Amino acid sequence: MLIETQLYINGIWRNGADNVAIDVINPANGERVGTVAHAELADLEDALAAAAAGFKLWRATSVLDRSAVLRKAASLLRERLDHIARQLTSEQGKPVAEAKAEILGSAEILEWFAEEARRSYGRIIPARRGGVAQLVTKEPVGPVAAFTPWNFPISQVARKMGAALATGCSMICKAAEETPATAAELVKALADGGLPAGVMNLVYGTPAMISAHLVPHPVIRKISFTGSVPVGKHLAALAGTHMKRATMELGGHAPAVVFDDVDIDRVSTILVGSKYRNAGQVCVSPTRFLVQERVVDAFVEQFSAKARALKIGDGLDPTTQMGPLINEKRRTAVEALIQDATDAGATCVSGGRRVHNDGFFLEPTILTGVTKEMRIMNEEPFGPVALITPFQDLDEVISEANRLPYGLASYAFSQSAHNIAALSENIETGMLSVNHLGLALAETPFGGVKDSGYGSEGGTEAIEPYLVTKFVSHASQI
Repeated sequence: MLIETQLYINGIWRNGADNVAIDVINPANGERVGTVAHAELADLEDALAAAAAGFKLWRATSVLDRSAVLRKAASLLRERLDHIARQLTSEQGKPVAEAKAEILGSAEILEWFAEEARRSYGRIIPARRGGVAQLVTKEPVGPVAAFTPWNFPISQVARKMGAALATGCSMICKAAEETPATAAELVKALADGGLPAGVMNLVYGTPAMISAHLVPHPVIRKISFTGSVPVGKHLAALAGTHMKRATMELGGHAPAVVFDDVDIDRVSTILVGSKYRNAGQVCVSPTRFLVQERVVDAFVEQFSAKARALKIGDGLDPTTQMGPLINEKRRTAVEALIQDATDAGATCVSGGRRVHNDGFFLEPTILTGVTKEMRIMNEEPFGPVALITPFQDLDEVISEANRLPYGLASYAFSQSAHNIAALSENIETGMLSVNHLGLALAETPFGGVKDSGYGSEGGTEAIEPYLVTKFVSHASQI
């Protein structure tokens, strides 16, 4: 059955002003699984008016009531898990087990922010003379414009919505046209959980038109974007021009450093699971595998064997371990990077080929003999490609880890306290996970440095960008 996803504006599900709909395609078979309404300028104006009115209502709502709405929405996500997971997989392609993990993680995110809503504390500053009270209060910044991607179509929305709603902000979210029904399920959970009309608005359409209209608009006071570096830089510049706060979670090219003192079998198992999760379409996916010379051959052998053993197929098949890329454009882009590397002398140890007759599948791919001049060693592949290169010592690997302008996530595996301390201190990254996969939990910071963006969408750090600090100095007498 085709799912017809509509816009959600001022508490009403509706078509766009021109009744235009975009097809939604299942990446596992190329078939149409739904449509999504296309917003026009008139729809955006309605959403802006709704967000302005919703902000006045929601900021005056007690933190206990805000918290209750978020908790109820989290409960509804869990109740609707199987239904939403199938919808997510049909639109995005990831295995249904990964879809369920994302939905359950999103419920945790909402619950985390439900608790943080109750802890947006101000403070009292001791005055220099009697009769004066010096107060610091925290107020919601205002209506937020959020832009979310297709690779994690519910958790990325939950991170932005959770923080905004916890602090008393309203929001207009431009979710991904590739995965519209999944984002809509989160909004339905919030609405069914008691969120008033106008506080949350959901639109789809032409990304450039929507961002160009929302970001400069005087109603909008904050921007939150997850996506590519070029688009992020453009939106950050536009937000800066209009003095809007911005949180930017952009791309990466994560190094995974493997020293020769580890269990290669164990580490290769961990990294295969991480690399090929969501077919490599993960901003924190390990990409540059920097392996110490003495064990690089063993690592390549074991990593390749485990990658080749992965079952590729439709994510709705419970035995599938890796699904398709999101569309033909993404697959072609990844293939072009692989071809460029092999033309320049890299060796394709495994994978690199299309599989299955339908859908946008690409084998898990491993390249060795890669050099710093190759495009794939400088551009985020955002696909199922692992780049394995040897290193000799600590100084060399730190230099390579920091070579690129990205700084989102990094991984390291070593039994040496000296190695771990040196990497922890010297790698230029927003997140470093050592000897396990420990990123993206609701209670931990999530964000990057350098071209990978700024701000955080997790932990206690996620709340502050949505709050304004106001200082009030009050003398009891004139």
